[in-house]
Amino acid sequence: MGCEMLAVVDRETEPAMLSQVPAWFEEWEQSLSRFRYDSELTRFNQTHEQPVHVSETLWDVFQAARKAEQMTDGLVTPTLLDAINEAGYDRPFDMLPHLAPLTVDPALTISPPLRAIAFGESTRTITLPANMGLDFGGVAKGWAAHQAMQRLQVEGAALIDAGGDISISGPRADGSPWQIGIADPFHAGENIEVLHLNACGVATSGKDRRRWTRDGLFQHHIIDPSTNQPAETDLLTVTVIAPNVMQAEAAAKAVFILGSRAGLEWIDSRPAYAGAFILDNGQVLYSENMKKYLYSMETA
Repeated sequence: MGCEMLAVVDRETEPAMLSQVPAWFEEWEQSLSRFRYDSELTRFNQTHEQPVHVSETLWDVFQAARKAEQMTDGLVTPTLLDAINEAGYDRPFDMLPHLAPLTVDPALTISPPLRAIAFGESTRTITLPANMGLDFGGVAKGWAAHQAMQRLQVEGAALIDAGGDISISGPRADGSPWQIGIADPFHAGENIEVLHLNACGVATSGKDRRRWTRDGLFQHHIIDPSTNQPAETDLLTVTVIAPNVMQAEAAAKAVFILGSRAGLEWIDSRPAYAGAFILDNGQVLYSENMKKYLYSMETA
């Protein structure tokens, strides 16, 4: 999934299931990756205007993507495959030619919402309209982290970190919260805050890592569906805490696209969420609810 994974079970003896985690993610990747020519998603994206029977994995992630689109009023949608390819992110990030010339397809139009896609629940089929492809991206990563956490929690307090999308089953074995750092994007290896978290999801989105240069301009992977271009925002990174990691991942991307002012209003209007924003100029903003999760760096 283009990132490092961390799986933790807090118990005295080695959990039997922990060694199975890489195989789980490999199975999910083979279904959900847009970078594998033989993945289920790649094959699915090649079939239009006819129903395709999909696996339970792809179906579950499709439904998770529908929920993400609904909760973000369309800001987070998997229908942006053509737009993200056009921006230059058309292969695994470590293979990007960071000086590729910028070419804009004049036929590229604003992508229709996910609700434009027909699907059948009883048959587990999905019908793609013509000229549409899906990229589940962070939705798939959050879903996978959540699934792995649910499987591991039978053996003890579990935490899964899928490239910054973190799913936590509950308090640690001794009843204490997990300590999760918010990375300082300006100073490698340092944190701006440490969070105290129990059962929840936390996710960080930003333009500090997955970005590249085209015609001398920085591009990044978070697409604004209103323009089909990388989002123009004053935010560098956004960290969101939510009841589960799938909600946190979608919320973090939505806030990033909205920008600091509208994003803070969006988070504060949702009592179940909390957020920390790092702006391009280094300023750090917190939502009202974030204060209860903060752990003073002076006493860390």
